[in-house]
Amino acid sequence: MSGIDLNSPIDDAAGSDALRAGALRDIPWGGLALGGMALIAASLVAFVKVTDDTVVTPRAATDTLVARRISVPDLTPPRDNDATSSIARTIRASALPSHAGAMPVDAGDGVQVVQRSLGAATRDIRIGLAPAPDIRLTAPGPYGPLPRIGRDGARPSDVYARPQSAPAKGAPRIAIVVTGLGLNAPLSAEAVESLPPAVTLAYLAYGDAIEDQAEQARIAGHELLLQAPMEGAGDERASAPRTLAVNAPRHRTLDALHWHMSRFPGYIGLTQAQGARFMASPQALSPVLQDVADRGLLFLDASTSSGALTLALAGAAGTQAERADVVLDASPTPEAIDAALRRLEGIARERGAAIGVAGVDGGGVDRIARFTQGLDARGFVLVPASALMQAPARTSAR
Repeated sequence: MSGIDLNSPIDDAAGSDALRAGALRDIPWGGLALGGMALIAASLVAFVKVTDDTVVTPRAATDTLVARRISVPDLTPPRDNDATSSIARTIRASALPSHAGAMPVDAGDGVQVVQRSLGAATRDIRIGLAPAPDIRLTAPGPYGPLPRIGRDGARPSDVYARPQSAPAKGAPRIAIVVTGLGLNAPLSAEAVESLPPAVTLAYLAYGDAIEDQAEQARIAGHELLLQAPMEGAGDERASAPRTLAVNAPRHRTLDALHWHMSRFPGYIGLTQAQGARFMASPQALSPVLQDVADRGLLFLDASTSSGALTLALAGAAGTQAERADVVLDASPTPEAIDAALRRLEGIARERGAAIGVAGVDGGGVDRIARFTQGLDARGFVLVPASALMQAPARTSAR
């Protein structure tokens, strides 16, 4: 362009003289006009696609998502404390899922639009699972985003649950929860693929790439629980980092709980890992259940021994809770697991519904997969755990 140094300041004498000498005639105005029109069109598309209450919105015509980076006012909860307020001023990008290939395409007014290829994730929408995280249900926390009840009353337990059509009248319902996922990524991925989508999966927060593991499970159609380690009996008392301990002060218990809660989004509630001693202590368990209630989550007691106390404390806290009817792999042999599954059927037929729990590494995944294949023919309906945990009649009847 006539030797003009475009790096010179605008008030540089040589640059100004050159511009006044007529260098403007060399600028390709036609190309700039077309580029400007394209930029305006792209901005309009981005404006239409990004809304105030949605974290991701699928495009109808292309295999992409437009994701809205969270702005501080949207995430600041009504009951902020000093710690969360300081975090809110520096919201991390982890408030949205991290994906390779994400590319910012627009920014301004505290909003960044990110466009990424979505192949598999479009199935998440097709089968009815809401994308996670939902901006309405996300609050800043000391270790990362935490679930919360939205200002519009939306609850994570409802929004992230797997939708269900109404079962045939009188058909007994069975829910199965497989726990312990996340630590062994290949074993967890195998369970995700081999189990029907209506089986609920519980993830521990320690696994490698746990956010991606959990997302893949939701893409496959499984609703999720967060499995929090709690103090057990004997040698199990402190077997995992940030285990919720009976004698810990309340603030320390909640601090550990919030670390686990911040590891991945999209779960409907919590269940325990181990926890025989913790679950038997009203003083230890009550603050946890209150926090679960305040965040719009459910709680599943995965044991069959402490359920009465759990349900009573959950009722006092105002959260919906249930307990397992059968631990399917209490004796981890194929014959014992098959017998436990038949017992689960009997309870469902008698009471109208039943919940079975098994560990991913207890040898029961293959037996459960085979068991679920014939449920319809035997007159049962396989449902996600949320379908039974949100049913007041079942809880009150027990």
